[in-house]
Amino acid sequence: MIPAEGAELPLTIRNVLPAWRAPGVRVPLTGFAGPDESVMLRVNGRVVDTTVSGRLGRFQLSFTTRQQGLYRLRVFAGDRASTVRTLRVRPVELDAVGDITFGEQVGPALSEYGAAYPWRYVASTLRRADITVGNLETAVSERGTASVKEYTFRGPPSALRPVHTLAGFDVLTLANNHSADFGKDALLDTVNAVQAAGMLSIGAGATSVRARRPAIVGEGGLRVAFLGYSDVNPLGFSATATSAGTAKADVAAVDADVRAARRRADVVVCFFHWGTELHANPDARQGLLADACLRSGASVVLGAHPHVFGPVSRPTPRTLVAWTLGNFVFPSSGITARTGILRVELGARGVSGYRMLPIAIDGFRPRPAGSYR
Repeated sequence: MIPAEGAELPLTIRNVLPAWRAPGVRVPLTGFAGPDESVMLRVNGRVVDTTVSGRLGRFQLSFTTRQQGLYRLRVFAGDRASTVRTLRVRPVELDAVGDITFGEQVGPALSEYGAAYPWRYVASTLRRADITVGNLETAVSERGTASVKEYTFRGPPSALRPVHTLAGFDVLTLANNHSADFGKDALLDTVNAVQAAGMLSIGAGATSVRARRPAIVGEGGLRVAFLGYSDVNPLGFSATATSAGTAKADVAAVDADVRAARRRADVVVCFFHWGTELHANPDARQGLLADACLRSGASVVLGAHPHVFGPVSRPTPRTLVAWTLGNFVFPSSGITARTGILRVELGARGVSGYRMLPIAIDGFRPRPAGSYR
């Protein structure tokens, strides 16, 4: 039905707003009013944007979220008003954990009890996060020959499916000293298996360029880029310009990669394999690499390899460094069985807070611990 001449056109909003957005994210609104008409957006009663509709009545408004809370959105044109919805603003929750392997006694248990067996006690907790990342410290392939080294880890591709579907992982770093345990073909199988299971991998690839490529995950309107590097590099593990391998931790490369990722994402997370086994506190080399990340624009630096859970530092109010996340699905006892899930709150300005969920490893299966003693 065409409105009569001189009648006001209805005020309509065309795009459907999501239920929530992260702090610091731009929220656009598009719709139609009368042609060449003043249109205004109020958020919680305050005018945040105005515009004039086009000759066909189309308009676009926007505002940027600030601190978390409820935002009531209303659009006005002439004497007409349209309540869009109440938008919830909250941080993106990132869960990060340490070492995950399918080697040693984990493999036979998976064969006997199924691939979901290690995740029984922690899957529901991990799924509640918006983004979950961990260190996959194992080859996932049925090809290749074991490297000449003390420990080699390998598991079947079927072991990866519940890591995503049950435990909710989104990103796995392969930049470590075990993902290439069975050679370069097996490493590339691992990259492909992670993708086939519905996740993204970082820190390994067919060339050094691909190994250094970020994985970008979007949640709540926030784009989070992940980069992975290993500073523990057995002979032949590191990727080159022409051969597969893991991304070697190098200050110049880290600086360039973080700066490039910041042009594509709001927040950058760097995951390192570094340090000394059974040493929780960082050394000078770890400090140098962490500083390179933060100086280049990263907000979060995560670490693994020592097999023990270590301290968390806050270099600035908007950045965080977790020096070692310890074991997770990994044969453990004594001090190595004490670990945790690091839950970080993120917005466009970086880290707004964090908390540690204590975890105790029973054999190789993580379970909530209630509190540390």
